Amino acid sequence: MRANDNNEENLYREQLPDVGTLIRESGRKFCRPATITNKFPILSWLPRYRSGYVVQDFIAGFTVGLTTIPQAIAYGVVAGLEPQYGLYSAFMGCFTYIVFGSCKDVTIATTAIMALMVNQYATISPDYAVLVCFLAGSIILLLGLLNMGVLVRFISIPVITGFTMAAATTIGSAQINNLAGLKGPSNDLLPSWQHFFMNLTSIRIWDALLGVLTLVFLLLMKQLTKIKWGHRLVWKYLSLSRNALAVIFGTFLAYILSRDGNQPFRVTGNITAGLPPFRLPPFSTVVDGEYVSFGDMIGTVGASLASIPMIAILEIVAISKAFSKGKIVDASQEMIALGMCNIMGSFVLSMPVTGSFTRTAVNNASGVRTPLGGAVTGALVLMALAFLTQTFYYIPKSTLAALIIAAMISLVELERISDMWKAKKRDLFPFVVTIVTCLFWSLEYGIVCGIVANLIYILYSSARPQVLITLEKINGYEVALVDVKQKLDYASAEYLKEKVVAYLNQQDCKILLVVIKGQEINSIDYTVAMNIISLQGDIKALNCDLICWNWNIGSAGVVCRLKSDMRSIFKFDYELEELVASHFDPSNTASTVTIDTSQSQVNAA
Repeated sequence: MRANDNNEENLYREQLPDVGTLIRESGRKFCRPATITNKFPILSWLPRYRSGYVVQDFIAGFTVGLTTIPQAIAYGVVAGLEPQYGLYSAFMGCFTYIVFGSCKDVTIATTAIMALMVNQYATISPDYAVLVCFLAGSIILLLGLLNMGVLVRFISIPVITGFTMAAATTIGSAQINNLAGLKGPSNDLLPSWQHFFMNLTSIRIWDALLGVLTLVFLLLMKQLTKIKWGHRLVWKYLSLSRNALAVIFGTFLAYILSRDGNQPFRVTGNITAGLPPFRLPPFSTVVDGEYVSFGDMIGTVGASLASIPMIAILEIVAISKAFSKGKIVDASQEMIALGMCNIMGSFVLSMPVTGSFTRTAVNNASGVRTPLGGAVTGALVLMALAFLTQTFYYIPKSTLAALIIAAMISLVELERISDMWKAKKRDLFPFVVTIVTCLFWSLEYGIVCGIVANLIYILYSSARPQVLITLEKINGYEVALVDVKQKLDYASAEYLKEKVVAYLNQQDCKILLVVIKGQEINSIDYTVAMNIISLQGDIKALNCDLICWNWNIGSAGVVCRLKSDMRSIFKFDYELEELVASHFDPSNTASTVTIDTSQSQVNAA
């Protein structure tokens, strides 16, 4: 049977896109109403809003608000800012996400990881935190508009898991001093524990007792949802309100025990009342009486302008996917929403924000139906800023520390390590690199090291594809059958050539033909094509022939356009027995053939 003539003609053809057509299609796509609703999801769900959703959205938004307020205050403290900055971040994030967000469950506010990453700059001046919020938002928005959501696919789950666990461990460790009534020296892992153990005699008994009891209370309340008897809905909402109950109890206790200015607990202190001013982000500032220009501020922030947007994107995309419930998550649209939340937040003195897994889980468990639940949460935060700031004065720092530690414990998922060990042990490499560098170096550079380690692993696998070479005897002829189990690219081109040539030199018998199967070779590049041409020359020198069998037309065309003489090595529409028979005896392709596959093989995985 002869190869199909149409296939051979297609070896020289290459379909190129019509640039004019692409431009016209892109223009029409941009102007379609569907494109507008994709960028502003509120235009899609709001017209279909039902009155029956109001109660569910209100309950969910109110419940999330009870969780958001104490956490926002706590994370403002973690960031090294006054507590109200966390509240500013929460209310603007909630309102902005309603317009641009595509996932009903996601709640935008400051998180412990964002607070920790901005701490080193916020302690210099709050203006740094606000500027980082604006710049991070601008970067995220630009990436979203350029449809760069696909970039998050290059960051694997082991890297994300390592970063999350390292951040949670660092944040929880930084609060151990506040839990015991001590003033922590920094938010770093080792200095926090060193300070704690060196000052055991200075522990404030009442703060430590309140902090430990609050932590135990929070961990026990989290288990209420597992109770099988009674009304399960009651247990669920009691569990969801655990943060608010802990803060209310701690605040009440600190208030009634304060006498004549004597306070048994270290408390949060004054919080600025009222709404924040709406103004441009600070593009310059004054620190210790010295003017700091925009360029100097950027120089101080440095690598965080890359790491903070990246972490924020990872958090919101991961959370959106976790709660998408079978729907496709548009990562680029989530980036647009997050970018706008940060940009708008920077006009009201917000620190960087992203999706919060804890509050999103509460939102989902509360039965939210649309993003409008965020309006209730935002309104509750605004009411707290307007009327409850004097009450916030009495919130014990040990209570906030317990709240943060309890949240961080849930992020340390040790079962993930076991899963990676059982599934594929090699995935522990990027995980270990990420968690170690994040813990003992910094979060910013740690995740970069994890991504680099992951890319090295991918490049190593790409450079050493799985190649199965089998020695078969077909109709009396020794044939080396090469089966490439992965896509070929420039990194693996030389490896394939080396393996084939090395295999031929190792064999004692005389191999007359090498057949490279092409069913799984969908595309090749210039480097691969050049190595195929070079491979044919090397095989010729060993008095052996090369055939590329059933390759993709496009892949074969890359080789043939480089060297037209290579067209003869590509064969299509043959069975293997027919292929060998026609090669050694072109005049008798229908002759009887036999095949012996019992000989040795080598797996170059």
